[in-house]
Amino acid sequence: MARRRITQDTFDAVVKENIEEFEMDADEALREAVEQFESQGVDLSCIVKVVPNILSDEKQEEQTHEVLQALDSLRVRNDSSSSTERDMMVNLKCFTQQCSLGFAQRYLAAQKDAYATILSCCKNSVEEREALLASLSALAALTDGQPDLLDPEGKDLLLLILNKYQTDDSVMCVGVRTVHHCCLKHEQNRQDLVKAGVLPLLTGALAQRSGCAELVKEACAALRVMTFDDDVRVPFGHAHEHAKMIVLEHNGLKVIIEAAKAHKDNISILSELCATLSRLAVRNEFCQDICDLGGLKFMMTLLADSFESQDLVRQVLSAIRAVAGNDDVKDAVVNAGGVQLIIIAMNRHMSNAHVCEQGCACLCVLALRKPNNCKVIMETGGALAAMQAMKAHPNDFNLQKQACMLLRNLVSRMRNFSQPILEMGAEALITQALQTHQDCGDVGRAALRDLGCQVELRELWTGKKGSLSN
Repeated sequence: MARRRITQDTFDAVVKENIEEFEMDADEALREAVEQFESQGVDLSCIVKVVPNILSDEKQEEQTHEVLQALDSLRVRNDSSSSTERDMMVNLKCFTQQCSLGFAQRYLAAQKDAYATILSCCKNSVEEREALLASLSALAALTDGQPDLLDPEGKDLLLLILNKYQTDDSVMCVGVRTVHHCCLKHEQNRQDLVKAGVLPLLTGALAQRSGCAELVKEACAALRVMTFDDDVRVPFGHAHEHAKMIVLEHNGLKVIIEAAKAHKDNISILSELCATLSRLAVRNEFCQDICDLGGLKFMMTLLADSFESQDLVRQVLSAIRAVAGNDDVKDAVVNAGGVQLIIIAMNRHMSNAHVCEQGCACLCVLALRKPNNCKVIMETGGALAAMQAMKAHPNDFNLQKQACMLLRNLVSRMRNFSQPILEMGAEALITQALQTHQDCGDVGRAALRDLGCQVELRELWTGKKGSLSN
């Protein structure tokens, strides 16, 4: 059921009433307004929960929020022939700072037509680097979480700027960040920008400007967003097609792997690169290409050297899981000592459900249709690590599901492993997962069945004809 919403003006009026009518101080008035609306089931996620400033003039007093003050100043400067570039940049930076405080500030600004004003600033400053950098930063901040703001004029301007400033790391960083914000959860923007030629600009930034760590990180994140299928408003997107284009037409795999080698000590960049690689491993031959280009060897080394970084370990495991979809790569991972590294990572970060989930998922993929790999996983303690993770995180559905699938894969072609796994307590853990997580039903019952346990399988359809009205 959708929660009720109110306007910013309504919220501000209640805060003002609390101050004037009930003589509350500002903090108390604000707190009282928040509690009042939340108790009524009102969604305040788009409301700026700050007492607005009071602007005084000769005629009246007016309340307004700082983000709107900055926006109004921008409009005045934009329309005034006497305003200087310095004045404009000061106001742009103030607006950007306000938008960076939270989504509510950005949403309020957008409701007051901030997009048209900021886009006008960008257009007017295309030839002036410093002014453009300030204007584009404001656009990037405004569109964060609001991709619907971008219109055809804005798309054309973004492409113009990215083409014009390909050798300027700072402008490219902000421009690529804007592309990222405008493509997240917006399929049409993705398709339009891809058709307009944004992909070679992004891969080109990785290849040609690989020395700039911030640009590498931004370009990688933008490329990854192009492979998302996260817009609930469309029945299906072009995520797979975009991934193929990045790999086949723009040499994306090699570019990303080379960029990773250039930033071996930067954990945040390596996490981004691994996350993007995992999104591009969408075909069997792409998985093999990553291995042939040295990507798998690099990931194995990275995992061995970075056990202390939970986020990096999680992203490396996710990438290994993706490329191991290829059966030959499965064997390469096992032969390179990948099973041991995965289990060490799980044991090192047993308190982190996300790391354990990815570790179970990796082992699950490696065990699929591979009896010899199952033997290595069992001998190295993979089943035990998975069950310890199940005990540590009983309420994490994704981990429980991956662990159940792993246990099933281990015994589906190696029945002799059933008894050792049962002796570790698998039946009780799987049964608990079934009771706690309804969506674990199919994988959990399948695991119990293949382990030789007594399980009640539901008959979803008998195949008998019957009336649809019954």
